Amino acid sequence: MKKTNFGYTYFLVVVLFVVACSPKKNTFLSRNSHALSTKYNILYNGNIALYKGVEDLKLQYNDNFWEVLPVERMQIKELKFLPGTNKNTDFERAEDKATKAIQKHSMNIDGGEKNPQMDEAHLLLGKARYYDQRFVPALEAFNYVLYKYPNSDKIYEVKIWREKTNMRLDNNELAIDNLNKLLREIKFKDQIFADANATLAQAFLNNKEKDSAVAKLKLATKFTKQNEEKARYRFILGQIYNDLGYKDSAFASFQKIIDMKRKATRNYTIQAHAQQASFFDYKSGDTLAFVKKYKTLLKDRENRPYLDVINHQFALFYDKQQNNKNAIKYYNASLRNRKQDEYLVASNYRNLALINFNDAKYAKAGMYYDSTLVSLNPRTREFKSIEKKRKNLEDVIKYETIAQTNDSILKVANMSFADRDNYYQKYIDKLKIADEIKRKEEEKAAKIAAQKAALQDVSNNFSQSGIAASDNAFNSASKSNTPNPAPLNTSVASNSGSTFYFYNASTVAYGKLQFKKKYGNRELQENWRYKDLIKSNTKNAADESNDVAQENGKEEINPLYTTAFYTANIPSDSAILDSLATERNFAYYQLGVIYKEKFKEYERAAEKLEKLLANNPEERLVLPAMYNLYKIYEIINKPKALAMKDKIVQQFPDSRYAQIITNPNSSEATASSPDVAYDLLYKDFENQKFRELNTTIDLAIEQYAGEDIVSKMELLKASVIGKLKGLEDYKTALNFVALTYPNSEEGKSSEKFIAEKIPYLESLSFNSDVPKSWKIVYRFDDLNSKSNKALQAKIEKFVKERTVDKLYTSIDLYTFTENFLVIHGIRTKEDAIGIAQVLKEFKDYKIVETAYPISTENYTVVQIKKNFDVYVSENWLQKEINPVDKNISISKEEVNTPKTISPQEMDAAIKKQEANNKNKQQNLNNINSPDLPNKQNSNGNNTPSMMPPSLPGVKK
Repeated sequence: MKKTNFGYTYFLVVVLFVVACSPKKNTFLSRNSHALSTKYNILYNGNIALYKGVEDLKLQYNDNFWEVLPVERMQIKELKFLPGTNKNTDFERAEDKATKAIQKHSMNIDGGEKNPQMDEAHLLLGKARYYDQRFVPALEAFNYVLYKYPNSDKIYEVKIWREKTNMRLDNNELAIDNLNKLLREIKFKDQIFADANATLAQAFLNNKEKDSAVAKLKLATKFTKQNEEKARYRFILGQIYNDLGYKDSAFASFQKIIDMKRKATRNYTIQAHAQQASFFDYKSGDTLAFVKKYKTLLKDRENRPYLDVINHQFALFYDKQQNNKNAIKYYNASLRNRKQDEYLVASNYRNLALINFNDAKYAKAGMYYDSTLVSLNPRTREFKSIEKKRKNLEDVIKYETIAQTNDSILKVANMSFADRDNYYQKYIDKLKIADEIKRKEEEKAAKIAAQKAALQDVSNNFSQSGIAASDNAFNSASKSNTPNPAPLNTSVASNSGSTFYFYNASTVAYGKLQFKKKYGNRELQENWRYKDLIKSNTKNAADESNDVAQENGKEEINPLYTTAFYTANIPSDSAILDSLATERNFAYYQLGVIYKEKFKEYERAAEKLEKLLANNPEERLVLPAMYNLYKIYEIINKPKALAMKDKIVQQFPDSRYAQIITNPNSSEATASSPDVAYDLLYKDFENQKFRELNTTIDLAIEQYAGEDIVSKMELLKASVIGKLKGLEDYKTALNFVALTYPNSEEGKSSEKFIAEKIPYLESLSFNSDVPKSWKIVYRFDDLNSKSNKALQAKIEKFVKERTVDKLYTSIDLYTFTENFLVIHGIRTKEDAIGIAQVLKEFKDYKIVETAYPISTENYTVVQIKKNFDVYVSENWLQKEINPVDKNISISKEEVNTPKTISPQEMDAAIKKQEANNKNKQQNLNNINSPDLPNKQNSNGNNTPSMMPPSLPGVKK
């Protein structure tokens, strides 16, 4: 009975306690119980989760010391996560704890919060959202604290966090105003004061107000209690001073970090040393002290995680001193210790590329530039610049290889026989020494490998568990006078556990080397040793073991060790030597232009062009080389520029170069820009000035040899050739572009056009199928002759008086000297014959020139292949007018007597060919370049050009 009463009493007490602690009752017990539970349970665990998440965030964050550091170590990343997942589980846990505290322990009674821990719960909620990069919900949580708890002891901290959130949302001006107000409110200069100043400094940095940021960072550095923040603020100050040009202040700021010693984290200390190294005066500074300092840093064990930075700075020091050997050494050392700083890696590769480029090792420089691009951000200007430089380097590698190779060949070819032998003998002597050193190293390596393998086999045998058992079996067998047990099958034994000689690759290699040393190269055959002994006849068995590839008492000689091997390959034919010299000279010219235009390496460009002129080059390269040298000397050597100017004017007074030099403001000089010159040429192409272009393009190509624009000019020239000479010459010109500029866009498009379009154009031929339309063609030469003008006038009169059909005329270029006056818009061949007859016999016209009726399809073939004479000589006109096996038949007598054919008779023939003609015209339209506009005839009507179609890529 007592037990039952105690149970009832216990239950009653619990119920009364729960009722008394209800969040809806404003009692002393309720307030304090909820506050204690919130603070020491929920918020405690939430703050632990937040702290852990922040520490993990700092570990994941990598500072970019190449730019001004942000005040807060937090990097905004655009990361995609699956729906329902969070970026950091610790921040998710902190947010859950804060939400739980608010939902279960908030005591909002009579419009006021009675639980004093709710402001900290909302602060924790905002921080968790902030670090989770959900800034709008975080701002909502901070504003709620400011609205509901204006008297909170956390109010200053909340205001700082609100402004940090505003800055993340790019509301920097608002953050600056609010932080300035907050600083006026703060009475005590403690950690909160330091945090407010640091946050305000970041807002000023975001707005590029560096002077204002400096003042606030100084205050933050002075009043912060955390050494990590103190070092970071000082480093940022040093970076800002450096950007502002205050080198002394920057040096002093970095020195303060170094003086902090172990109070500053090691990464700030090492980077401070690196920043100070950038201020070092490599000409007048104390180089001995610099070297001593960095050698000490390299030896310090604590600096091992930062050897990439230290070695990089040491390499820069030697690079500035022009000590390439040590610079390369330390750049490579930095790369071997590479960490997560990708830009440092890219800087090492870039500087190594530059060293090799300056040493004329262009292939190696290209490989280093490739590695540089891998480590650089593709969106940066530096990436684009290096990518362009790497692309230009391909031509440099090509032409440098040609120049060096041909120079070497020509140099040796011009030597006397004795000098050649001496030259190659020196090379052979060096080669023998190198081969001997290599052979000894190989023997030593093989011997060491064999010894290691033998020791490993012994160790493996002793480690096998069956050794003891086999020893016992052996002893038992000995005592019982029985044979030894059979050995294990070595064919299935593992390589590591077997002692069989041929199962070890190292011992086999060593054995082969020793065999070759004793016997040389022997054929795999029976009695190999005995047969070799018979052939020699001079060696006994004792000598044979030391025989090294000797036969008939003569030592086998390596052909690489004879001068005849090299001298036999030297060309002696004058044609070959002239070809090598021509190729070498053009390579020098190309290199000079490339260095001048693409790399701005004026000294090197001048050197290449001077070598070219000293080699007595062909005439076409002399004047362009002199002009380019003149432009280079204007930059690097004014007196030489004046001398070169006088030389050009005296030797080539009538050249365009001379006109440009003597009158820089002339139109010739303005057109000296490659792009401007091409625009002018292309405008003439659009205006169908093909005959004039044939000459001017050649001059432009000669003037701008070596420029990128030349490939476009060559393609334009090919199109002009096609317009004037026809398909075969057009194909030859396109082939030249494709082979001469294979890596350019024009070369590739030419190759594609030749493969895909030329075969179809070649397949075009005359046909007598019923066409869709007809033309009448008159041939003439001089556009301005009286007879031609009279002919044009008569035809124009006829066209205007014609009311049945809409006819129009055009003057079409045919070849260099010949033109066509064409009447278009004739529907049938009978109409064409009749019109030609009327123009010939009617008294108002009386045209004596021969008229040639021709179908539109055949006129297209004539203009593409330039074979009008073939069309006339093969009597294709008669074939068209008198088709065989067609619905329409016209006799010879009717040729000169127009006959009206009924529409019904023509309809069947026209419909029969309509689909075929449509397909053919579509094929021609596909071949014509979409980049070129339709040309206009003399009346202003748009008509498809019957000229050879232009290659895609010939465009402005």
